[in-house]
Amino acid sequence: MAWFKRSEPSVTTPATDEKTVKTEGLWVQCEGCKQIIFRQALEKNLSICPKCGYHFRIDARTRLEILFDDDYEEFDENLASSDPIRFVDSKPYATRLAGMKQSTGLRDALISARGHLHGRRVNICAMELKFIGGSMGAVMGEKIARAVDRSLADRDPLIVVSASGGARMQEGATSLMQMGKISAGLMRLDEQRIPYISILTDPTTGGVTASFAMLGDLNIAEPGALIGFAGPRVIEQTIRQKLPDGFQRSEFLEKHGFLDAVVKRDEMKDYLAKALAFLSPDS
Repeated sequence: MAWFKRSEPSVTTPATDEKTVKTEGLWVQCEGCKQIIFRQALEKNLSICPKCGYHFRIDARTRLEILFDDDYEEFDENLASSDPIRFVDSKPYATRLAGMKQSTGLRDALISARGHLHGRRVNICAMELKFIGGSMGAVMGEKIARAVDRSLADRDPLIVVSASGGARMQEGATSLMQMGKISAGLMRLDEQRIPYISILTDPTTGGVTASFAMLGDLNIAEPGALIGFAGPRVIEQTIRQKLPDGFQRSEFLEKHGFLDAVVKRDEMKDYLAKALAFLSPDS
């Protein structure tokens, strides 16, 4: 049956010195409208889809670069978890932390920094979702608590940008204690009339939502952000009812009084500047 076999290959392989064009990673598909977008153009537009306005997730450093006027000073970057309960699931917690440090360049899921926003000095804490889902452990709690202390000492406003799956189970009750610790610090800010603004991005869930993310003088969210304690699937299974369309998305929550405002990423800096001028007119 020789006619089923090729005596020579039908396609010749190009010479090894021939130039090729690499396109992998140059384009990205919008999760909102499914439009194919040139990655460089998307990044120039602050990772907002130019067609439908869908807000892509961004990392903590990019967030700080968008909000600060120029360079900023980072604090407590060397703080790292001590693995208090020696947790092991599919791998030891210590091994997971080491892997996260290598892949993100961070020691934990939050960057604490101080700089200027439209000329006003502020402290900003931004969470890194890529570090174990932006989960809150002892290090995150300590970093925010120290940012509160700096704001109290210098009377600088505090802004926390949340992007988190909630408390970090690998640290057990230690992670849950951070909810009360941070909330107590924010009460001290409130007593001294120092502004605290909470920005909720996609996603903000679990213990973060149940504590400091909803305790701002202003609670602001980006468009389309998932915000809640438990996820929609868990709620539906618990109450055995179908949830309304858009449930737990920022627009739904603003409509029902859970948020003060929904602000686009490219308008956030100006909005914050006006809000801070209103909240602390004498500074």
